[in-house]
Amino acid sequence: MKMIGLLGALVFGLTPFAEAAPNPTNLKTDKLVAWCIVPFDAKKRGPAERAIMLKELGLMRCAYDWRKQHIPEFEEEIRQYQKHDIEFFAFWGGHEEAFKLFEKYRIHPQVWRTLPNPKQGTQPERIKAAADAMAGLAMRTAELKCKLGLYNHGGWGGEPANLVAVCEELHRRGHAHVGIVYNWHHGHGHITNWKKGLAAMKPHLLCLNLNGMNDGANPKILALGKGQHEQAMLKVVIESGYQGPIGILDHQNHLDARESLQANIVGLNGLKKRLR
Repeated sequence: MKMIGLLGALVFGLTPFAEAAPNPTNLKTDKLVAWCIVPFDAKKRGPAERAIMLKELGLMRCAYDWRKQHIPEFEEEIRQYQKHDIEFFAFWGGHEEAFKLFEKYRIHPQVWRTLPNPKQGTQPERIKAAADAMAGLAMRTAELKCKLGLYNHGGWGGEPANLVAVCEELHRRGHAHVGIVYNWHHGHGHITNWKKGLAAMKPHLLCLNLNGMNDGANPKILALGKGQHEQAMLKVVIESGYQGPIGILDHQNHLDARESLQANIVGLNGLKKRLR
């Protein structure tokens, strides 16, 4: 087979063994993390329906976002994921009822919280203020043996350099379990300097959530493979050697979460083929 691949490469002017280019494990469907699929699902699935949908799509990890009406479903969500062998990978924000359930079921999902945007003060003062705001949750997640992800959502707190600075400040305070969760859909302003931003965040990156990327966030949420920049940005990710978790989005109220997740799976597979 190798000889055939080499002959084909020579005949068609391709790089020998181009077909054997790396296919990172973290980009395989069963390793991907489904994100923004609970309050955004147009079909309003419950825990059992959601777990079945994920398994049918081949997605075996979920980051759980929620609204007030979902609090009574927290425990059933955990049970259904366990029943269908789906990893409860992360939990949005924080809630003491959920934290009690993590202890009851002995699970340790990441906890994702938006990094604040201090409006005043010098840069060191703003870093301290943001770290102070996260300190309580840092202590609680340490008790739970859960990693805490500082989540970009625009503004000062969404800048890679500031995410890194606050993360490292929390490390200096003894919270080594704190890292960064970076979202392409909140990072359109970082497209042109993505390589630099990724390099700075990579040592602390707990999860990278992908999205189709057009200039000007037009639209903000877009399936992978439909935008102008995600292929080049994904190439940077692969070349960086990042082996950590990768997430894909629903985040579209008007769509069945199955449709948007499937579109991202297909789009990501297409990007991988083109990058080979």
